[in-house]
Amino acid sequence: MRSRITINNENGNTQVLIVGGLNGDSIDTSACPGVNFENCPSLSDAVAATENNHFEIIAVPMDDFGNEPAAVLKKIRQTAPKSKILLLTQMLREPDAIRFLNANSGQTTLADDYYILPVSFCVKSAHTHTGQTHGSAPTASIAESAEILAMRKRIEVLEKLAMEDELTGVKNRRFVKEFLRQIIERAKKMSLQVTLLVFDIDNFKNYNDRFGHPVGDNILKQAAVLMQKCCRRQDVVGRVGGDEFAVVFWNIPQNKVISFDIENSQDRRSVVSEHPKEVINICERFRSELNKTDLPALGAEGKGLLAISGGLATFPHDGLTVEQLFLQADNGLLEAKRSGKNRVYLIGSKK
Repeated sequence: MRSRITINNENGNTQVLIVGGLNGDSIDTSACPGVNFENCPSLSDAVAATENNHFEIIAVPMDDFGNEPAAVLKKIRQTAPKSKILLLTQMLREPDAIRFLNANSGQTTLADDYYILPVSFCVKSAHTHTGQTHGSAPTASIAESAEILAMRKRIEVLEKLAMEDELTGVKNRRFVKEFLRQIIERAKKMSLQVTLLVFDIDNFKNYNDRFGHPVGDNILKQAAVLMQKCCRRQDVVGRVGGDEFAVVFWNIPQNKVISFDIENSQDRRSVVSEHPKEVINICERFRSELNKTDLPALGAEGKGLLAISGGLATFPHDGLTVEQLFLQADNGLLEAKRSGKNRVYLIGSKK
């Protein structure tokens, strides 16, 4: 899953500045012959470069400048007001990137867009002159340009679908699993608690059969929206298939409240305090709000009928890998179904 950054190099002298480390595995510039890439590892070098050159694009990897790169962005914006500043971020820091896009310094935005690493730079398709020359018929370049534009839009749609669920707008299974893998690696280094929720809509097939698939689709959309409203900004909600969703909860570093030993992490819990209380509260709030959701498409009987069953599994207590956590969370979901539905079951809890 690699994001694509398109460069307009019609004049053949486009310059791109990459501030911070240039990791070939994360940032690929090989598909841009003729584009001048300059790498400045430090902010002072970048500022000096922008004072003497005009860069079409300035790419800033967020991880190279700590948790608060606002000062870096502000300084670059001051020295390169006409450049397009792009944030390059890991999946787990996407909420921070969105926050910086919405932030501003005075009347100036700190960044113009963000891309999730790894990224590939590519050159925009060559443009030919439109219109007609003296004494000649109009060229075919207008149609060609329209075709190129349509193709580029299709590529953008496909890239979006590689990360998002088309129906609900939340992340898709592929994104959730890759995000979970990355956050587990981060959690091992920083003693962060990561919890996976897997849930589905109780009796969803009955809704489809009784009210039709459009109503079923509407239920999925409303469930996705409500889950996002209940979550914290760093949590990731995804649809992983049919009426099944997954949510990755994690504590951002400044809020971490636990420490653990990986060697003995999967011993069965013995006290309630070891469970992720905030996550449990979020899940219960979501379940309760969904029970009260008024769905006009279901008619007078619709209100109060919508419920979910889910399973929670926590790293490192219940699993150390993506596969282990999904397996345990799925087991919890099945246990919730067996226990009467409309509940969230936490792996390791007493039955």
